[in-house]
Amino acid sequence: MNGGSGGSAREDGKAGSRGLRVLSGTAVALGMALLIGGFVLGAIDYRPFSVPTDSMDPTVAAGDRLMAQRIDGGDVRRGDVVIFNDAVWGDVPMLKRVVGIGGDKVACCDKRGRLKVNGKSVDEPYLKSKDSPASPTGFSAKVPAGHLFLLGDNRNTSADSRSHLTDDQGTVPRSAVTARVDATVWPMGRMGFTEHVTAFADVGSVSRPGPLKWLLAACLAGAVLVFAGAAAGPVAARAARRRARRA
Repeated sequence: MNGGSGGSAREDGKAGSRGLRVLSGTAVALGMALLIGGFVLGAIDYRPFSVPTDSMDPTVAAGDRLMAQRIDGGDVRRGDVVIFNDAVWGDVPMLKRVVGIGGDKVACCDKRGRLKVNGKSVDEPYLKSKDSPASPTGFSAKVPAGHLFLLGDNRNTSADSRSHLTDDQGTVPRSAVTARVDATVWPMGRMGFTEHVTAFADVGSVSRPGPLKWLLAACLAGAVLVFAGAAAGPVAARAARRRARRA
């Protein structure tokens, strides 16, 4: 009777150990898939960028390291902070905010010092000088089809579309855009996702946040599963050895 009970207990223990080992292996495999998948998709979809000047301060500062989603110029919307390369602007990667797209009339300023797009005043909470006009100098431009009008958030120092008004109304072609900024990753004190701007929602459609948050969540979940699964394996083995000694 006792021998039968002991044998049954040993069999139950072995089954439990096997189940825990299977669960451990499954967790590790799933975790590796999430971790590697998130990393690979992130490497494909995103590119790093180092901010060269303070023209986009306070949104990003000179020396900040950014993660920018690779996009086609056709995906750009008003309010996006984009990386672009245009020969007229110096043929080097630059960072500015899109405030006008093809067909827009962009002007500054209204009676309250705000930017106007297609006759609608835009409140811009991201500007460096919130109590000053949206531009220290007035301007007006009609954006050609397939082009973008770009300004820096630090309007007092930024060399942007206002400096090139005699060249295609200061605009750059959509095809010049290579990426849209999603997050600051360095320095640690400035780490965070780029705020989703809705300032231009009354003018037209705005972009949705990129998938960076989900990719980071996948990598984090994968890492947790890998560590948890790896820890569960030795626990199952020790439990099995203890049961064997008691038997």
